[in-house]
Amino acid sequence: MSRVVVLGAGIGGVPVAFDLRKEIGRAAEITVVSNSEWFQFVPSNPWVALGWRKPEDIKLHLPQILARQGIGFSAKGAKRVLPAENALELGDGSRLPYDYLVIATGPELAFDEIEGLGPDANTISICHVDHAAEAAERWEKFCADPGPIVVGAAQGASCFGPAYEFAVMMVTDLRRRRIRDRVPITFVTSEPYIGHLGLGGVGNTKGMLENVFRDRDVKWITNARLDRVTAEGAEVTELNEDGTVKRAHDLPAKLAMFIPAFRGAACLKGEDGKWIPGLTNPRGFVSIDRFQRNPTYGNIFGVGVCVAIPPVEQTPVPVGVPKTGYMIESMATATAHNIAELIAGREPKAEATWNAVCLADFGDDGVAFVALPQIPPRNVTWSGQGYWVHMAKVAFERYFLRKIRQGSSEPGYERYVLKRLGIEKLRGGQKAAS
Repeated sequence: MSRVVVLGAGIGGVPVAFDLRKEIGRAAEITVVSNSEWFQFVPSNPWVALGWRKPEDIKLHLPQILARQGIGFSAKGAKRVLPAENALELGDGSRLPYDYLVIATGPELAFDEIEGLGPDANTISICHVDHAAEAAERWEKFCADPGPIVVGAAQGASCFGPAYEFAVMMVTDLRRRRIRDRVPITFVTSEPYIGHLGLGGVGNTKGMLENVFRDRDVKWITNARLDRVTAEGAEVTELNEDGTVKRAHDLPAKLAMFIPAFRGAACLKGEDGKWIPGLTNPRGFVSIDRFQRNPTYGNIFGVGVCVAIPPVEQTPVPVGVPKTGYMIESMATATAHNIAELIAGREPKAEATWNAVCLADFGDDGVAFVALPQIPPRNVTWSGQGYWVHMAKVAFERYFLRKIRQGSSEPGYERYVLKRLGIEKLRGGQKAAS
C-alpha cells in the first residue's frame, strides 16, 4: 500500500488530504503531519485582532476530524525533509517514511530580517491566530489611550490583502468607538502603487483602494522600504521608480502592524543549514512544475504559500506574488489527482487553475476582485465594492469551517466563491483541475 504524507495542516494541507482520500480511496495510507493539533482559518485573523472573533471561533481540533476520514495525524512537526531517503525526520527525532510527499507547510515569517519587526519586538501581527489574539489585547489598550498608527506590508511581502483589510477595519472600529479623530493612520507598502497587490493590479483596484483610503482619511506611502521599527515609530525609505532614494520618513506610531516577507519552512533545510538543493529556490520556496511536482524529486509535490512563483514584474522595492485561497484549493485538487495517477501507474495530467479571487472585508464595506488567470495578461478581470463583500466573507468563513468539520472536499472554493459573487459564468474558458 502506498504511503502519502501531507506536511502541513492549514488551508492547503487539510483540503489536499481530503481530496487524496476521495481520489485514492483506501488504496493508500494518508498521514497529515503538523506542529499543532489545531486548524486555523487564517483569513479571519484580522477579525480576531480587533476582538470581532475569538480564537476558538476560527479553530478546529484536527485529530478526530481526520480520523473519521481514515487519515492518520501527527502533531510532532517536521524537523527536516529527507528527500533522498523518502522520509521525514519528525520533531521528536523519529522518522516517517513516505512514497509520496505533499509539502503544504505555509511560510515561515521573516520578522528577523527587519529590526524591531514582529510580535516579539515592536509590531503586532495578524499572520497567525496566536499573534492575532495578542494583538487584540494590544488593541484594547491602544483604544484606551490612542495615537498614531502605521500599518502595511514590508519589502518582500507577498500577502497584501490582509494589510488593506486591517487598515480599513481599524478605521471602522475606531469610528464605532468615536475615537477615529484621535488616530492618524499611515499605510506603508512595498507596492509600486496602491492596489498593486503583488499582481500588477486587478482592473481598477488602484483607483478603488485609493478612494477607500481617501474616504477614510488614511495616508499612504508606496515604493517603501521598511528600515526599522522602534517603540516610538517606523523608519521608512521611499524610493523613486529607478530605485534611488526619494525621501526618508520617520513616522511616529503608538501601534504598528506590518505583513513581513515570507520564506520557506526551516524543515526544508539540510543539516548544513542551507536550503535542500533541487527542492527549493534560494528563498526556500518549493520548486514545482505545472503538475505541482518538484522537478528534482518526482514524488514530492508542493501546495499553497510554500510554492515558488516568480514576481509579476520588477519593482523598485521587492514585491512577492500572493497565493489566494482560490489558487491553493485548485493546487490541492490537482495534486490529489496527480498522485492518484502515479499510484495507478499513469503520468500526472491535472493542472491547477492559477486564478485569484479575493474578498477584502472592511467591516462596514469591502472590495472583491477576480483575476483569471492570476498573473497578467488575463482572460477576465473583475472587481466590485459594497457591504455584500463583508457578508460574502462571513458566509465563506462559515462554509469553509463546516467543510473541514465534515471532511468534505466539495464544492470547491472556486465554485463556491464565484457563485456567491454571482459571476460563476466567469469560469468559462478556464482550464480546471477538478
